Parts: sequence; structure tokens; C-alpha cells
Amino acid sequence: MRDRNALSAPALRGVQAAIVCPMRDDGTIHADDLVIHVTSMCQTAGIGGLLVNGHAGEGHLLTQSEKRDVLHLVRETATTKTVLTAGVTSEGTVAACEEARAAADAGADAVLIFPPNHWSRGVDDRSVVEHHRTVALACGLPVVLYKAPLGWGTLSYPPQLIAKLIDIEAVAGIKEGSWDVASYEEVWRLVKTRRPDVSVMASGDEHLLACFQIGTDGSQVSLAAIAPEPVLELYDAVRSKDWAGAKALHDRIYPLACEIYRRTPTYLATARLKAALKLLGRIHSDRVRQPMRQLEAVEIENLSRVLADI
Repeated sequence: MRDRNALSAPALRGVQAAIVCPMRDDGTIHADDLVIHVTSMCQTAGIGGLLVNGHAGEGHLLTQSEKRDVLHLVRETATTKTVLTAGVTSEGTVAACEEARAAADAGADAVLIFPPNHWSRGVDDRSVVEHHRTVALACGLPVVLYKAPLGWGTLSYPPQLIAKLIDIEAVAGIKEGSWDVASYEEVWRLVKTRRPDVSVMASGDEHLLACFQIGTDGSQVSLAAIAPEPVLELYDAVRSKDWAGAKALHDRIYPLACEIYRRTPTYLATARLKAALKLLGRIHSDRVRQPMRQLEAVEIENLSRVLADI
């Protein structure tokens, strides 16, 4: 386990991959494939961290014990320098505290607190702030906020709430997944004015180029779990102001990003990620946890076609 005292704030910088959780055909976790998946990510030069038990990892569909087992295995497999961010998806604050403490005990370096789904019916700022503050105090780890897609309604925190959340000392980063470039820029400018130490990580896989050009501290995306090289190259091209190279890389990434994230129904993004990894020969099974469904043959054919050009 990493010495948490030596890591007051994790290195939430650069490209970090949101990994999947491989499963066997019976729906149980495929530990061997998970080790292979994590090892591949850690051996990719430039990948500095992993998001575990996020949406791509089906954290919201795993049991608490499964999430602990996954994180333990990832920590044992990953290099010591790999920063691990653990997703926290529990609906209640008490349960979220328990989940975050378990993540800390399993070797996580930070926790990404997802908004409880019942907030889609409406919630006040005070409840959101207290939920995050309480979880942070319970686990003692740096916290990453989740800026959800604008289409998620009240689950996507508005700027005035983001401003209150970054006043929490433990907040070290934001996974900016609003899926809207204008919203991304608003969050970027707000955070860099009020808390420049907080890392803003672009997470809209279809428009990484635009977000990188505005300004970014890195990217925490699932696309990097299947096509890490072009994502890393895009990040480096923007940093070096190689605009022609960056545009060419964006054109290369864009069809795959659209196939995975834009095609409806969008909740199948994880199923598409797993199918892509299976097509690439990196995992044995593309099984997903119910109630998510498996892809149909035509959907797999679409993925195969765009993967050929990546």
C-alpha cells in the first residue's frame, strides 16, 4: 500500500485511464483478465493513473465486497507510482463513508465521489457539500469531484455549487464530464481563479481536443483504456502547440469516441468498451453486469469497423 502520509495530494495530472472490470460469462469478476488489463495500462508509457470502480468499471453495479476485491487486486498489480482513484457510488452518506474508508484501506490514493442517483429529483447545495465533506473526513483521502453531463439535470453541479465544493480542503481534482465545451471552460476558469491547485481533468472523450486547447491538467477517460497511445499523443501535441498534429489525432480518435459514447443508448458505453477490448484481443469476455445488456451483432460490427482505423 502507498504511504498515504507521503501523498497529501495525488498526482492528478496527465492522462489517466478509467479501466473496465472484466467478467466471466457467468457474470463473476475475471481476475486474470483484470490483471492483464491493469498490467497493460501500467506498461503504457505516459499513463500515470487509473480510475477504478467508475462507470466504465461498473462500480455502480458491483457489490461492496466486489469493489474492495477489485481495488485490492488493482493495487497489487499496478506499479507503485500509479495513482489509483476509486469511485464511490453509494446512495447514502453513511454507506459512502464506509465505501471510501474501504477504498483507502485497499490502497486508493484518492476517491471520486459520484452524485447519488436520488439527487436527480432535486437537492440543495448544503446537502451536496456536507455529503462530500463527510466522506472526505471519513476516509482521509483527497477527493475528486464529478461534474456529470449537463443532460443529467441536477446531478450536474452548476458553477455556484462547484465554487462551494472546491472550498473543501480535501478536494484535489475534478473529473469534468459535462460533455459540453462551454461548460468545461466555465469550470476551468472558475477553478483556476479560486483554487488553482485543484486539477481539472477533461473527460469528454469526443471533444478532448477543444478542452485541451482551453486548458487542462490532464484527462481521466475510459477511451484511454482501449486506445491509450492516440490519447497520449493528442495530449502531448496540444502541450507542445502542434496544432496540425493535434487535429490529425483528433480526427483519428473521433469516430471511435462517437461509436462508444454518442451512439444511443448511451448507457451501453461500458458494453462497447468491453466489446472493443475483446475485439482487440485484450480480454477474453465482453460480459457486462445486468441490467446492462450485451451488444448485438450489428453493434459489434460497427465497433470493429472503427477500431480498424484507430
